[in-house]
Amino acid sequence: MNFLRALFKRKSVWFILIGIAVFVYINNSSLWTKKSGQPLLLAHRGVAQTFNIKGLQNDTCTAESIYKPEHSFLENTIPSIKQAFKDGADIVELDVHITKDNQFAVFHDWTLDCRTNGTGVTRDYTMAELKKLDIGYGYTADGGKTYPFRGKGVNLMPSLDEVMKYFPHESFLIHVKSNDPEEGKKLAKYLSQFSKERLKNITVYGGDEPIDSLKKAMPNLKVMSKATMKSCLIPYIATGWTGYVPKACENTELHIPEKIGPFLWGWPNRFLNRMDHINTRTIIVGGNGSEFSTGFDSTKDIKRLPANYSGGIWTNRIDRLGPYYEKKKKQTKKHLPLISPNNHSQE
Repeated sequence: MNFLRALFKRKSVWFILIGIAVFVYINNSSLWTKKSGQPLLLAHRGVAQTFNIKGLQNDTCTAESIYKPEHSFLENTIPSIKQAFKDGADIVELDVHITKDNQFAVFHDWTLDCRTNGTGVTRDYTMAELKKLDIGYGYTADGGKTYPFRGKGVNLMPSLDEVMKYFPHESFLIHVKSNDPEEGKKLAKYLSQFSKERLKNITVYGGDEPIDSLKKAMPNLKVMSKATMKSCLIPYIATGWTGYVPKACENTELHIPEKIGPFLWGWPNRFLNRMDHINTRTIIVGGNGSEFSTGFDSTKDIKRLPANYSGGIWTNRIDRLGPYYEKKKKQTKKHLPLISPNNHSQE
């Protein structure tokens, strides 16, 4: 009798465990959850000159090791941003630094020495002084034998204000390059002049300290930092199997390395749906998160994405990916059945 009771209890435990496993699988499977539509394309630095990312360090001068130029655009400039949107970007990422006269210069590097004919940091110069620099000065694809953009980058470094006025309705991901909390406060002061409608298309990311101070000043603005990523993803990994999404995940942006994505509950479609539901944008980036700005930069790279992926994609080559997805969209429309006003297929 005791043996039968023990056997029954053991079977009950197994039934419970199997039931939990089935629940977790169904609750997190993407098989029955589809996201329709094209991916969101995020153009890193606009249309830019690219370079080999292997072996990069924080102080590597990437302008000295660009690939042979395929176009004439220089990153983080108004012509570059304009072309990125023309090529199909939904969002353009740009970098900002504070200047001596408390404006925000749109420029990537920590110092001016690599790309320009100037030295030091942007905060040592006024915006007017920075415009006199040649931001194409340091680019070379052949070890310094030739400098194809030298002399062509004078007056091309824009202020953030110029960018916002030139593109009044476009979406931007603004990168605060320093870890100075005061820059977060100053950026919040600048952005607070814009309407709520305009700010829906603006996201800011960067170091923990400036993003924290910016978020305190503008709690409704979409932001991202390592701290916000951790506060969302760590508890999500612990509880996401139930379908619960932590409040820390709301109204933010997540940059998910492609090798980490499969370990998130519901990846990809159900995870994307959950984040969309709480006004959080998901961007997939290349590698495991340790590389420097690895993106999906060719049609070959696209093959690494989950089938029918429709979240955000980080790319350094919007000039390649934009036309690829535009062509794909046209092909999809071409094969869709024509629908009449009465919702009947036309004969």
